[in-house]
Amino acid sequence: MKKNLLGFLAASLLCLPFSLSLVAQEPVLRDQVPDTYTVVKGDTLWDISDTFLKNPWMWPEIWHVNAQIQNPHLIYPGDVIRLIYLDGTPRLTLDTSGREFKLSPKARVVSQGEAIPTIPLDKINSFLSRSRVVDEGVLESAPYVVAGGHDHLIVGEGDTAYIRGDIQEKFSVYGVYRKGDEYRDPITKEKLGVQALDIGSGEIIAINGEVSTMDVTRSTEEIRAGDRLLREEERSIDSTFFPSSPNSDVNGLILAVEGGVTQVGRMDVVVINKGAREGMVPGNVLAIYKRGKRIRDRISGGKVDLPDERAGILMVFRVFDKVSMALVLEADQGIAVNDIVKNP
Repeated sequence: MKKNLLGFLAASLLCLPFSLSLVAQEPVLRDQVPDTYTVVKGDTLWDISDTFLKNPWMWPEIWHVNAQIQNPHLIYPGDVIRLIYLDGTPRLTLDTSGREFKLSPKARVVSQGEAIPTIPLDKINSFLSRSRVVDEGVLESAPYVVAGGHDHLIVGEGDTAYIRGDIQEKFSVYGVYRKGDEYRDPITKEKLGVQALDIGSGEIIAINGEVSTMDVTRSTEEIRAGDRLLREEERSIDSTFFPSSPNSDVNGLILAVEGGVTQVGRMDVVVINKGAREGMVPGNVLAIYKRGKRIRDRISGGKVDLPDERAGILMVFRVFDKVSMALVLEADQGIAVNDIVKNP
């Protein structure tokens, strides 16, 4: 029943000028759309959307929530999604009678954490709360590791580290970061932020003047002198956000690929040069385009620009002020840094 994401192809916007790209869209049902679908473990909301729709990002347009359900946006294994028609308009409804419950002494319980995610969480888990993009100068002014306990040059989980800088609260939790890429808009040359690479985290156990002591509670690699501390963020990503089309025109670029490579494939995490100030929100779906080549016209002479070619689909899952992180859901051809992202 589940559709393979690679089966999702659409090219209706290829020949349209970008100024016309934000035309009103309607949900388009698949040719052999099922009447019902029973959710199973391992499903994602994107998979299910793709089961019913040719344009899965239009899912919210046909999702008919039940106000009697405590949180109608959460979908669990065992739920049955039904396709119905109201006044001739397709709608998807949720039947929770088959929901898989855990038994407790007093009640049948299903936790919010068991709800199916929008996209595969194992692909983005390391980016959910730990990878950050900060403004220029934030890391340079942050407290830093000056040494490890017992004169160690490098420390890890279970070790002690000495911190120099403005630590004001004992028992506070900090993330440990190392400066990564600097993001700059290729067109405007504006500085968009600096990547803060997650190295670990720890708890401040003592403050002695300008030097504090931290217990390292987690490390992804060796913590070294010079690594910086930022207050630990609360996990702010809702894994059950709905796929959606942006509310305004988007004409952006892929700035980087997490992992330091330049070629992008399906399920890679990328950074784009559009963020909260441009109205991006988690769940926004964007089409990826290869820039059309400029070639010589051998018939009429001169140069001509070929249209941009649609190459894939991505979904935003984390938004900063000037940039966003997104997961590539489709890659119909080779995708690279500096490729274009537009409304789907």
